[in-house]
Amino acid sequence: MLGGVRRRLAPSRHGIALRAGPTWEDCRERRETASVFHTGPMTRLGGLLSRRGWAVGSVFVLLLRAFLVLAGSGHNRTVILGMRLEHTSKQADTSLRKGVIQVIEGSDIRLRIFGQGFNSRTWEIIYFAPMLPKGARDLSAICLEETHDLEVASSIRVLRPTSAVLDVKVQTLRKKTKFKAYVMCLKDDSGHPRPQHFRDKDLLIQVVAESYILPLWLLVVIIIVLLAFSAMFSGLTLGLMALDLVELRIVQHCGTEKERMYATKIEPLRRKGNYLLCSLLIGNVLVNASLTTLVDGLVGENYMAIVASTVSIVLFGEIFPQALCSRHGLAVGANTIFITKLVMLLTFPLSYPLSRILDCLLGQEMRTIYTREKLVEMLKLTDNDLLKEELNIIQGALELRSKTVECVMTPLSDCFLINSNAILDFDTMTEVMDSGYTRIPIYEKERANIVDMLYVKDLAFVDPDDCTPLKTITKFYNHPVHYVSHNTTLDAVLEEFKKGKSHLAVVQKMKEGEHEPINEVVGVVTLEDVIEEIINSEILDESDIYTDNRSKRRVNAPRKWDFSVFKDKDSEVRAKITPQLLLAAHRFLSTEVLHFFPVLIAEKYLLRLLKLRGVICELKFDEANKNSPNHYLYQRNKPADYFILILQGKVEVEACKENMKFENGPFSYYGVMALGQALPTVVEGSIARMNNMGRLSISSSGGRNDTLMPIFSGVASNNQVLPSASLQYMADYTVRALSDLLYVKITRNQYHNCLMASLAESNISSENQEQELLETHETSSSDPV
Repeated sequence: MLGGVRRRLAPSRHGIALRAGPTWEDCRERRETASVFHTGPMTRLGGLLSRRGWAVGSVFVLLLRAFLVLAGSGHNRTVILGMRLEHTSKQADTSLRKGVIQVIEGSDIRLRIFGQGFNSRTWEIIYFAPMLPKGARDLSAICLEETHDLEVASSIRVLRPTSAVLDVKVQTLRKKTKFKAYVMCLKDDSGHPRPQHFRDKDLLIQVVAESYILPLWLLVVIIIVLLAFSAMFSGLTLGLMALDLVELRIVQHCGTEKERMYATKIEPLRRKGNYLLCSLLIGNVLVNASLTTLVDGLVGENYMAIVASTVSIVLFGEIFPQALCSRHGLAVGANTIFITKLVMLLTFPLSYPLSRILDCLLGQEMRTIYTREKLVEMLKLTDNDLLKEELNIIQGALELRSKTVECVMTPLSDCFLINSNAILDFDTMTEVMDSGYTRIPIYEKERANIVDMLYVKDLAFVDPDDCTPLKTITKFYNHPVHYVSHNTTLDAVLEEFKKGKSHLAVVQKMKEGEHEPINEVVGVVTLEDVIEEIINSEILDESDIYTDNRSKRRVNAPRKWDFSVFKDKDSEVRAKITPQLLLAAHRFLSTEVLHFFPVLIAEKYLLRLLKLRGVICELKFDEANKNSPNHYLYQRNKPADYFILILQGKVEVEACKENMKFENGPFSYYGVMALGQALPTVVEGSIARMNNMGRLSISSSGGRNDTLMPIFSGVASNNQVLPSASLQYMADYTVRALSDLLYVKITRNQYHNCLMASLAESNISSENQEQELLETHETSSSDPV
């Protein structure tokens, strides 16, 4: 009873004092027990303690405890006077009900027991027995039936000989059993139940069935719904906040029809970034907290509740939804837009002020900004449907501003240039064509002094035989020379090229001079160079010799054009004659030499004759060998079938039996008789038809064409116009060159062919004219007037 008194005075760990309640006996038994208690030795001992003082009582209690410990060597001396509940895994509404300890089925409890004779093996004799029904009189039979509804753990923690801690596993009650009472009992050394007279509720435990505020099925449904909301909030937080406004606008313009619809729905909410973030996070935290509370009530206050809550929230509320929304955030966000708006409305009092605070502290949400370098790397690393060539073009266009002219130009030492004093003869034009370039810089004195530009198309009307000076062509076309600095970016050069000024620019670099900085030409850059950098590839055409001007890597199959086929052979080198001298020769022949009169040879045919290969000849006088056979144009008594007209230079003529010598200069001609001595039949027929036309014209027009007859008559009576192939002309004089000569040489065959062509065209036109005159004459004869 002393232990019982101490237990009644000590407070409980849960704030509840365990005290001995009333017994189940009637009032008579209680009075008898009280009288025994008050008249027994313990009562007298308590009075002694009160009279002798607290110090003496304390010493006596210690001595008594030591005696009890020394005397309690066996289990038969173990006595349990009371117990209290230290811990339970399932918290009940109250741990005491009418003085009886109350626990929940399926829970693990920890009891502190009070008494004497406790040791490390005391747990072996402790067991529980069901309480007899109310009204049973034989209380000594309570501990005879051992139950396994409450299982004592195989260990005990002895705090002191009078106090120990014991763990007990409470099993689940049978169906339809709402509560059941059990009493703690002891065994003796032989293992049999120790007789015990049960008189109070100190060793009584009541196990009650677990009850919920809500039905179990409804609780499970609510937990599943909360998990769904937790998953939605977690997924939307990642999915919506990962969508950038720029990305949404891109999807609105170039996405599929569904993606455009989704982006249009999400963009208004996504603009309120901090407000949306706060609403989703508050909703997620609220749902997770509620879910944890419900799972704890369903599973119990133990480690299983922690594991269940953590696993369910992490797997189904975080990992799975975020993995889904990271891939399909656009579709999920658009389909749950109504729920998101509702959550934003419900959490408005808390989330909106927080969002405004974030806006003030952190500013507006920063949009994603991609630099050129980031865009290039993004295109390289991301999977897309772009071809390699398309990716190179995009990359080259993005890097255009970061590259300068100096990176792509052709150095001056590798450029093809032409001196401004060059003559556009066959060799020079062949060199231009062999270079393969369409735009050629022209320098003066030194290569770094570029003064003009020559386009190959400028040479379209230039005859290599004319030996035209290059300055004549460049002065006529006057192409501007465009200069750029070596550090100019390619995008700026491209803009200049797009203006149409030129597709080739001369690159200059500032160089320190003696007195002031000067611009030095270091190379050239073309539009093709810029385009090659844009497409990141080399452009080859049919005239290119190198694939790259910088690496000097030649093409696999270089072109093999031999322009020498167009060049005259050494023996057939055409003489160089100016257009003015050619025109003078044409006029002289058509007016001074009868064989070339326009009546016989039309002027256009005569001009074609003069332009034939080998007609204009050049003779170089050899001063070392003045009597060289090559200096003789005609030799006496030697046949000759050609006509010669001296254009430039001097000749010596030796004639007659007396060998008279005299000199002649330009526009003296020889060998007219070699062209022919009699008119062919076709010429006579043509002159006859012309005479008929003249007569018709005279008779019909009253003398308007009276000048035709004398001309044709004079031509018909001249016996020198006789191009006969059967006769051979032998000169009776000698013509020798005295200096360099430029002369016209027309053979008999050339003249005969030219005459036939001209007369054939004249006959056709004469017949047409004669027919017109006849028709006019007939019309005038039938006129009554």
